[in-house]
Amino acid sequence: MAVKQTIEPEPDPAVPPNVSDYAGARRDFSWAAERRMLAGLPGGAGLNIAHEAVDRHASGERAGQLALRVLSAGRAPADFTYAELSRASSRFAGVLTGLGIGAGDRVFSLTGRIPELYVAALGTLKNRSVFSPLFAAFGPEPVQTRMGPGEGRVLLTTAAFYRRKVRPVRASLPRLEFVLLTDGVPDDLDDAGLYDLRELMTAADERFTIAPTDPGDMALLHFTSGTTGRPKGAVHVHEAVIAHHATARMALDLKPGDVFWCTADPGWVTGTSYGIIAPLTIGATLLVDREEFDAERWYRILGEQRVDVWYTAPTAVRMLMRYGDALPPGTDLSRLRFVASVGEPLNPEAVWWSRRVLDIPIHDNWWQTETGGIMIANLRSMEIRPGSMGLPLPGIEAEIVHRNSAGEMVPVPRPGMEGELALRPGWPSMFRGYLDNEERYRKCFQGGWYLSGDLARRDEDGYFWFVGRADDVIKSSGHLIGPVEVENVLMEHPAVVEAGVIGMPDPVAGEVVKAFVALRPGYEAGEGLERELMALARKRLGPAVAPRSIAFRPRLPKTRSGKIMRRLLRARELGLPEGDVSTLEEDA
Repeated sequence: MAVKQTIEPEPDPAVPPNVSDYAGARRDFSWAAERRMLAGLPGGAGLNIAHEAVDRHASGERAGQLALRVLSAGRAPADFTYAELSRASSRFAGVLTGLGIGAGDRVFSLTGRIPELYVAALGTLKNRSVFSPLFAAFGPEPVQTRMGPGEGRVLLTTAAFYRRKVRPVRASLPRLEFVLLTDGVPDDLDDAGLYDLRELMTAADERFTIAPTDPGDMALLHFTSGTTGRPKGAVHVHEAVIAHHATARMALDLKPGDVFWCTADPGWVTGTSYGIIAPLTIGATLLVDREEFDAERWYRILGEQRVDVWYTAPTAVRMLMRYGDALPPGTDLSRLRFVASVGEPLNPEAVWWSRRVLDIPIHDNWWQTETGGIMIANLRSMEIRPGSMGLPLPGIEAEIVHRNSAGEMVPVPRPGMEGELALRPGWPSMFRGYLDNEERYRKCFQGGWYLSGDLARRDEDGYFWFVGRADDVIKSSGHLIGPVEVENVLMEHPAVVEAGVIGMPDPVAGEVVKAFVALRPGYEAGEGLERELMALARKRLGPAVAPRSIAFRPRLPKTRSGKIMRRLLRARELGLPEGDVSTLEEDA
């Protein structure tokens, strides 16, 4: 059946939401006021992300508070207080300075979620160098296509990763001078420029003075994949920390002292913006798990670590749904106050599942690598409309635009109309360019708007609803069909845990809808189930929008951030070039 209900907010009166009056917050909001909530470098020397995240706490009342806890299977957690994290990151900044690495130089990381990654990220920012994290699962080619254009001078990695993933392409990385191995240099590796990070850290001073930092100085370099061509390097600056702090407080309801778990790897922008920077600026405890997904382990972490706020991806939610509705015995989620999701649209059924099983709904939100931080969200104090990305955050002006007869990008004339989701530029975490591609950057801005490339609609109450990427929309017999609408309906069937929808060429209709579905355990693919799904879709969507065919797959191709790769489904189905698949989840 259709999921049309809403979920009213049920905030705990003992822990009031950070934003209790959305309209008032929008009316009174200013980025200048948000800037005043941060300390700035001593003596008015500018704004530095690492100072706001760590050092200002380390010199105050939070010095002894747990800042970072890294969990590993079979070993004790690695814990850092704010004071300890400040000293460790200062040592790393000193290591860089000792190597002659300075402001603007690019420092890449290629590791798992190990403590050294988080120390290096903050130390790099203290040194005013540029931090660029890579997924640990990358092979040699995606490493080369990012580090080469990114002109990486320093790489943080392990001996095994260097041997398998970097050494084969080292000759094509002429700017790479220093490889810092977190586990030491093996005797059989005699390549130039290899250093034992542990030795360098031991020799470095734990005191480091951050030099004056202009808010517009480059701080982060995140690569985002495209359908074709090389990955795009999105440039972010130190001023972004203003938005990281503000959005963590408003969209994630984070409070000082909270235990916060962001499951994203720093190789994905979420894992840096909200998996490193934002919670530390708030004064929360950042929880990190080194291990891969395991449902029972995740439930145990939520309970045993007394997690207050949890930020995860729809893919992870669907995997938990596949595990079933029964929580492991003894699971205690009584501290869990807020759950949020990002990466792709969260299907309505997942929101209802969460409310039923976790006793708390998941709050979806929307943003992109290019926006640097959350732009649209379901706040804790807001009514949730399952399937909607929510309302624009205070300080963010969002609109649905289309091209008029004069070729200008203008707002659509009425609610419910589909168009491109656009934002008014000016928020602090907005990307400041694509690396070495100014023309492509300029094309993102038209008519005073940043054009996201996402199609969406807005209802009469201002809630935004994702339709699909502009290049995912299916054009069939004059209809524009958003894949998310079809996928959501298919996922209402109890057998379906994931769905991906594409358009297939048709000589009469132009395109027709084809669906790919993955099933929950206990269900078998077959003609009977296919007929059930087709009937459900026709009843709910009508024959013009419903799939003409359904294919069953054990799993669907997804990025490591959890987005179903519809373009890859289409390419494989039609025998087309697959384009950049460097962010593809392994074994997909």
